[in-house]
Amino acid sequence: MIPVVIISLLVLFALSVPIAISLGITSTIAVSYTGMPLLVVIQRMFGAIDLFPLMAIPFFILAGNLMEAGGISKRLVNFANSLVGGLSGGLAAVAVVTSMFFAAISGSGPATVAAIGSILIPAMIAKGYDRNFAGAVQSVSGELGVIIPPSIPLILYGVTAEVSIGTLFIAGVIPGLFIAGSLLLTVFVLSKKKGYQGTPNITNADRIKAFKDAILALLMPGIILGGIYGGIFTPTEAAGVAVVYAFIVGFFVYRELKFKNLIDVFARSAITTSIIMIIISTAGLFGWILTRERIPQKIAESFMQFTDSPIVFLLLINVLLWIVGMFFETASSIIILAPILTPIAVMVGVDPVHFGIIMVVNLAMGMVTPPLGVNLFVSVQIANTTLERITKAILPFLFVVIVDILIISYLPQLSMWLPSLMDK
Repeated sequence: MIPVVIISLLVLFALSVPIAISLGITSTIAVSYTGMPLLVVIQRMFGAIDLFPLMAIPFFILAGNLMEAGGISKRLVNFANSLVGGLSGGLAAVAVVTSMFFAAISGSGPATVAAIGSILIPAMIAKGYDRNFAGAVQSVSGELGVIIPPSIPLILYGVTAEVSIGTLFIAGVIPGLFIAGSLLLTVFVLSKKKGYQGTPNITNADRIKAFKDAILALLMPGIILGGIYGGIFTPTEAAGVAVVYAFIVGFFVYRELKFKNLIDVFARSAITTSIIMIIISTAGLFGWILTRERIPQKIAESFMQFTDSPIVFLLLINVLLWIVGMFFETASSIIILAPILTPIAVMVGVDPVHFGIIMVVNLAMGMVTPPLGVNLFVSVQIANTTLERITKAILPFLFVVIVDILIISYLPQLSMWLPSLMDK
């Protein structure tokens, strides 16, 4: 049956059929080939999304859209500008810092690029920045949206690999901050070389005013993570709290969220959620077929015959995940690969929480690499440029991110230190 599955997938990919539909059609063909009733397809697709932790996904998506419509993005940009706007390449640095803040709200890379990039990319271009550089900075900064918690890919990994989502959230904090710091340094060096100046005359009074204006937005990550680790609510319940908090702040405090905006907010959230859930359901069906054919066990045996060294294993996994991220959507990649690769990682001595961070940061890089770089596509539209030009501009940032991934892979303390403190 495996040759049938492989041939079907390759044909569908060659025809440019979307990944979710390709997985669904291939899985249906495989079920028919084995003689099982087609009702199994519906049962397995429904079973893949009939999981309580997945409820966090639509809630976090809705919370991010509510905060964007409620004026939170603008206030985060102003606060970030007060902190780093005076540096060389100040607006580019603001893109990194603001994306880091917004990442702790939206949990989505493309959403972060769209919300922050729509403000900062035109601002950078107006100030004389090369439009491709501006788009590249925002694209690569947007990947922080899937690393810094709350993160939708971390939720998916936790569900499929049966790892604590709360522990994954806290494990992603330091790697996310580490990558953000390296991107800031890269922006500073490149901006010095290109002659991009910062915003002059930013005073302490400006910083205090911007902080006061943005404090309610900055409190949200603390409420989410603090509530989870304080035992007040689960990650799924935290997502619901985030929605309520976002609505109250946008509607009653900032008063920029209006009832007429809610229809658009709900529609965008529903569409995004639907796309993700369709991918999860078809990928879950495909993963069940692979498991039924013992593909994970066979791959594990092959890996163990090749090497039992954690160092070699992590190097191979990083290369594999980078390639996968270039061609496949993040959610489906996690749902298919996590049940296969996580047991192998545990067998060679890699902690499943640490491995989850490695998987997510690798697949996040796929968001800024062609041909399926979704962050690039969003930035291309905002910056009014081409994929080829923006890809060339993003190469220095990709090199830095690759180095970051290797450091995160071989220094597990970056991921495991905070969770170890929570266990004490």
